Amino acid sequence: MENEAHSLLSRNRGLELKSFRLCLNWVFLDQSSLWRVGLSWSVFFVLTIGVPIISHFLLLCSDCDKQHQRPYDAVVQLSLSTFAAISFISLSSWSRKYGIRKFLFLDKLCDVSDKVRQRYAQELQKSVKLLCLFVLPCFAAESAYRIWWYATGASQIPYFGNIYISDIIACTLQLSSWLYRTAIFILACIFYQLTCHLQILRLEDFAQVFQKETEVGSILAEHLTIRRNLRIISHRFRLFILSSLVFVTASQFIALLMTIRTSTTVNIYEAGELALCSISLVTGLFICLRSATKITHRAQAITSLAAKWHATVNTLDDADHGENPTAQIVSSQMFPAGMDWESETEEEDGEDDLDNKKLVPIFAHTISFQKREALVTYLEHSRAGITVYGFMVDRTGIRTIFGIELALLLWLLKKTIRTSYSSLC
Repeated sequence: MENEAHSLLSRNRGLELKSFRLCLNWVFLDQSSLWRVGLSWSVFFVLTIGVPIISHFLLLCSDCDKQHQRPYDAVVQLSLSTFAAISFISLSSWSRKYGIRKFLFLDKLCDVSDKVRQRYAQELQKSVKLLCLFVLPCFAAESAYRIWWYATGASQIPYFGNIYISDIIACTLQLSSWLYRTAIFILACIFYQLTCHLQILRLEDFAQVFQKETEVGSILAEHLTIRRNLRIISHRFRLFILSSLVFVTASQFIALLMTIRTSTTVNIYEAGELALCSISLVTGLFICLRSATKITHRAQAITSLAAKWHATVNTLDDADHGENPTAQIVSSQMFPAGMDWESETEEEDGEDDLDNKKLVPIFAHTISFQKREALVTYLEHSRAGITVYGFMVDRTGIRTIFGIELALLLWLLKKTIRTSYSSLC
């Protein structure tokens, strides 16, 4: 068993080196030496600040025809550069302080079961594929737009020296800048998703303790370990999550305000790049909020599972009152089949050990009533989950965020309609 565990750890280490170190090298985030630090920051300043500024002021093409003007370029460049800066600073800080293995909790895999190791290794591979599946199609769309823009507007677009060489260099720099800024933001979001997913796997594995004879001490120790990991994740990512939420909201409302003005004509040529930018930013934020909400839901479902386990044991104790409790072990059976708590034909969407409604197996040699009661009380008053500066990121929090966003949207539309009506009168 130990040899298998070591081989799995070695496999995870290989996955880390081949996938995520490759991603970090690809976006120049490897800061393992002094010259790499200089290269990383130089590339960051060139592709995140230098190229967007030069592109905006020298290639704005305000005198071009309608199809080649870029009225939303300032919003696009500012939004992408802002999120690239947030992601780069965050990833650099995490890489320097913890390293990839410690940051992704790969050094803690020796404390988990083989099932969790295997599923986490699969998740590592899927995350790299997810990054490619999202970034590459968006990059293809951006490349098609840029090539069309330079090919059809070559005579109108400002150039220096040879028109063809100038356009090729400018197009390559702009595409490199867009790919770098988008990829680094999505990579930071996927890092967050990965760290959350490992804890979800641990929670699902932890749920198995209620289906076997376990001491309260071991249950508390494992739960405290998971709670500590969730606090570490919350502390590391809280500024990144809050900044992403605030700046995504601000960028989307600015974009909406610019596109719904009465004097604005919106078409694919002018607003296509803005739409692609919005899709990238909202997708990254969605990955983060979904991961945080999912792990909080799983962590809080432990309380429900423990209460169900406690109530089921109490029901069995009442039914067998007066009989010898050690006469038989009923761990392999549930309540009688006639008690149809849930139809087998009912569809179960994403149900697992933390969310299922089936009764847990019961052991006659189980924990005493007082210990079970204390355990359930502890879990009820120790709600685990992802927090952002003390605020729990759960489904209620997501509904609150949605309500605030909707209120801001309606307020903005009200102001816009009132302004448009006043101008018409």
